[in-house]
Amino acid sequence: MSNLPLLKDATLKVENRIAILVMNRHDVRNALTGTNLIDDICMVADWVNKASDVSVLVITGEGSAFSAGGNVKDMADRAGDFAGDVAEVENRYRRGIQRIPLALQQVEVPIIAAVNGPAIGAGFDLCNMADIRIASTKAKFGETFLNLGIIPGDGGAWFMQRLIGYQRAAELTLTGRVINATEAQGYGIVMDVVEPRALMEKTLKLASKIASQPPKATRLTKRLLKMAQRMELKDFLDLSACFQGMCHNEDEHLEAVNSMIVEMSK
Repeated sequence: MSNLPLLKDATLKVENRIAILVMNRHDVRNALTGTNLIDDICMVADWVNKASDVSVLVITGEGSAFSAGGNVKDMADRAGDFAGDVAEVENRYRRGIQRIPLALQQVEVPIIAAVNGPAIGAGFDLCNMADIRIASTKAKFGETFLNLGIIPGDGGAWFMQRLIGYQRAAELTLTGRVINATEAQGYGIVMDVVEPRALMEKTLKLASKIASQPPKATRLTKRLLKMAQRMELKDFLDLSACFQGMCHNEDEHLEAVNSMIVEMSK
């Protein structure tokens, strides 16, 4: 197994090709600023790309919240990440929380967010950076930046409209309205809503199914899904042909084909 990175405000474990990252600052509702969670998340994102024994990354929170986003007390005090003049704040965003979307966008394995509780502001945006979201009935979601007189500075305006369309993303962002898990499912933000005690069971069942697929082809497929969002069809098909040539020459392909032939002969 790949050596796990040393995290400060989160825990990480790997079981059956599934890496589970748990944000562990429930004392501040897993706020991303004012903690080490930005560094921890980015470190895991970089590590998982190099960990050939990992096929899925699950992200969840410890305690009652998934993530409260930015530390509101620091905002009020103009402290921490929010101290200084325009140039200083800009630089802290670029070198701080904006590292998360850039890091997660480069993750080669599927990411599942298990949303155990409220995901507010940057915490909501963190959910939307995952490939799939499963929510507890206790989860709530809010793009609440305007309520605080600020903008979604971590990429939220980019991610949400690609997930649910411009009109609905605009309504949620411009009103700062907080919605429950059922409404979020109706909008297509989350795939499933389950009782809190069943959240990790449901998440790990899905993760296990993905992790059972041939690992190299799974990573290439995740890369294709991301690239399809920004490539013209002709260029995308050329890339797909190249990736397919790679897959056809992998041992895992022949193993999967032979296994299917055996099953079909039964």
